[in-house]
Amino acid sequence: MRLSFVGIDPKSPDNGCPAVFVDEDTGDLWFQGEAVTGPEELAEVSRHSPLGSTEAVVRLPAVMKAFIMEAADGTYDRDRQGPGPHPGRG
Repeated sequence: MRLSFVGIDPKSPDNGCPAVFVDEDTGDLWFQGEAVTGPEELAEVSRHSPLGSTEAVVRLPAVMKAFIMEAADGTYDRDRQGPGPHPGRG
């Protein structure tokens, strides 16, 4: 698996999330965000698509739409790096 970082919410106070990634080997989109755990919210999701035992619902704010579009249409910078620690970086 080779994950490319696409973008992070510029308003994130700790640069932790939400974030969008692309698996370069499969083209799958990966989302890091706030886990939805409220019973009412999960019931609403399950009305449309039952949650599997290994699945989770993740909430991303509207500001992340641009990053999702970049990931979906392949226009993201594959060399972009997030604010986290990077091996070999001074």
